[in-house]
Amino acid sequence: MKRFWCLFFMIWPVLALYVCWIAPSMGWWFPFTGPTGMKAASPLGERIDDLFYMILYITTATFVGTQIALGYVLFKGAAATDEGNTEKAWYSHGSHNLEVIWTIVPACVLLFIALYQMDVWAQYRVKDSFPSETKQGAIAEVTARQFEWRIRYPGLGPDGKPLPLMPEPQPTDLYTVNDLHAVVGKAVMIILETQDVQHSFFLPELRVKQDAVPGLDIPVWFKASKSGDYTLLCAELCGWGHYKMKARMVAETEDKYLEFLQNLTKSQNYDGVPETPAEGAPVASAAE
Repeated sequence: MKRFWCLFFMIWPVLALYVCWIAPSMGWWFPFTGPTGMKAASPLGERIDDLFYMILYITTATFVGTQIALGYVLFKGAAATDEGNTEKAWYSHGSHNLEVIWTIVPACVLLFIALYQMDVWAQYRVKDSFPSETKQGAIAEVTARQFEWRIRYPGLGPDGKPLPLMPEPQPTDLYTVNDLHAVVGKAVMIILETQDVQHSFFLPELRVKQDAVPGLDIPVWFKASKSGDYTLLCAELCGWGHYKMKARMVAETEDKYLEFLQNLTKSQNYDGVPETPAEGAPVASAAE
């Protein structure tokens, strides 16, 4: 019976490894609802995934090693209590050499991970390391509030191109709610802020995540590698309606992006009065 319990406790680590092995094929892995499936939809996201897998390989090797050692101890202990076994028990006050090894090795692994990820962290978080395309300025100001995303775009200039986004709202600015648009294949930057409590700007398919902190204007950049609709979520518990704070990010060609801004301009400036009289409608004369 004691060996049964040894097998019982060892089957769960094996089952955990099997579930992790089949998870990608079952859709239990990275987000898979975007145009790129489970693959990261941005170059930076691909580097973040590489870091994730590197840490996963290290932790998996550690997990397998510790479970093998645990299984050995279980079966060895079970065998030591067999009837007729004359082997004497031995006692240990610990091993300084072993303690030094299992202190230094994890410390070296953590130091390696910290140094290895520094360039990825800098590229994502340090503004001086942002791609040169973002130096042109932010494409939009995204303001989080309970429980929606309010987005302010700069208006279009006389040449039909977007004006620079100013820190303060301008009469020409354009506004949407829960509808963020960006040019595909181009690194773009937004300015993130919050109107009330702390929120978290999260594009899971692009692996982009940044907290929106009250009182701070935070630059965030991303680059969608494929056209399509992506999920925009709040990843910080922000109140009773947190679950419904969902929006979309549309990655599209530059022509379609300009068309979106043009249509938004027309919609925002429309006052309900037709520009030209309907066909057949009487036209009032000056004499009348």
